[in-house]
Amino acid sequence: MPLPRLIPCLDVAHGRVVKGISFVQLRDVGDPVELATFYSEGGADELVFLDITATPEERATMISVVERVADVVKIPFTVGGGVRSVDDASRIIESGADRVSINTAALADPSLISAIADRFGSQAVVVAIDTGDGVVHTHGARIATKIETIPWAVEACERGAGEILLTSIRQDGQRRGFDLELTVAVRDAVSVPVIASGGAGCAQHVADALRVTDGALVASIVHENPSGLAGLRREIEALGVELRPLKECYE
Repeated sequence: MPLPRLIPCLDVAHGRVVKGISFVQLRDVGDPVELATFYSEGGADELVFLDITATPEERATMISVVERVADVVKIPFTVGGGVRSVDDASRIIESGADRVSINTAALADPSLISAIADRFGSQAVVVAIDTGDGVVHTHGARIATKIETIPWAVEACERGAGEILLTSIRQDGQRRGFDLELTVAVRDAVSVPVIASGGAGCAQHVADALRVTDGALVASIVHENPSGLAGLRREIEALGVELRPLKECYE
């Protein structure tokens, strides 16, 4: 089984990285290009960039920011937010991203998952699931649907998703740990990697998640001290979780 991945997440609104609590109370935490550089050179296995206002504002992802981030990262890079068509996905991948993440548009038209997978391969398609009270939420976690989380994760994989990015709305930004019960339930229901998101407050929380799934997103705990990512890796490894070896020593 591949070693788990430590993945900083850049939630971007109007060109700036933001962080909130349960998807609200957003605060500015930095420049996406600067933070992406820190993480790429500081020990991240991958990077996720989510334009969290693109879908609510009914606009496309900010390609110019994606291009600038792609210019500075040396690690795999996933971009989500505002992807509504194969053409949207194509523009993002052509701008330098390795994968696209889709959420609201996939729920509105599940065939979009297959269409993007047919064009670029399943490895390029991440289905993001924002979940609360057992159901999937859309539009940046603002709108609850009647679609149950686990059956939707299964369907997404059957349609061609190569990875599930699972965010617990309740835990997001709370720093009380990931929703491990939910993460394990989704992991056991699908055959593709599941990335846990929402709740990291310390190395122990991340280590707990990495013991049961394929990767963990971190945001608040690294945005406050981007240069401390290498230290976070060491703490996680000291807790008994083996991470992927770094290709270069950035410290």
